[in-house]
Amino acid sequence: MSAADEILDIVDEHDRVIGRSPRGEAYARGLRHRCVFIRARDAQGRLFVHRRTPTKLVFPSLYDMFVGGVVGAGESYDDAALREAEEELGVSGLPRPEFLFKFLYDDGAGRTWWSAVHEVRCELPVSPQAEEVAWHAFLTDDEVEAHLRDWQWVPDGLAAYERLKAYRSGLSGA
Repeated sequence: MSAADEILDIVDEHDRVIGRSPRGEAYARGLRHRCVFIRARDAQGRLFVHRRTPTKLVFPSLYDMFVGGVVGAGESYDDAALREAEEELGVSGLPRPEFLFKFLYDDGAGRTWWSAVHEVRCELPVSPQAEEVAWHAFLTDDEVEAHLRDWQWVPDGLAAYERLKAYRSGLSGA
């Protein structure tokens, strides 16, 4: 089954399931669905950063500071977070990612999804999926901040990053 054929729950503005649709159709029609964002740090506390492959359905070839993806039909956010983190990092046996908060991403141009932000420590050697990750490294927070100006980042990841900074500083815009 291709990624475009994966079945997703379609949700309303309150994150209630109102239907199901293949992923490709959900993207093409701008149907609201669910995604997970997982911030993965190594044993030294560095952040996993990667560049998406040019074949990705959404935001090809852009940089991301989260691993993650869509939540499958009937799947919980927490289960999707563990599945996606293990898939994208190429590991098994990760601890369950910790849920932090959820927000509704909307780019104003028809792309909208409920986004659950998690974090996990990955002390295992990573071997990212070649079909998802074109390049990767573990970077310090300062290195990530420096590259915010000169790399093209996925817009939903930047939105999650800004909300995470607010969440961490107690400003709870999340």
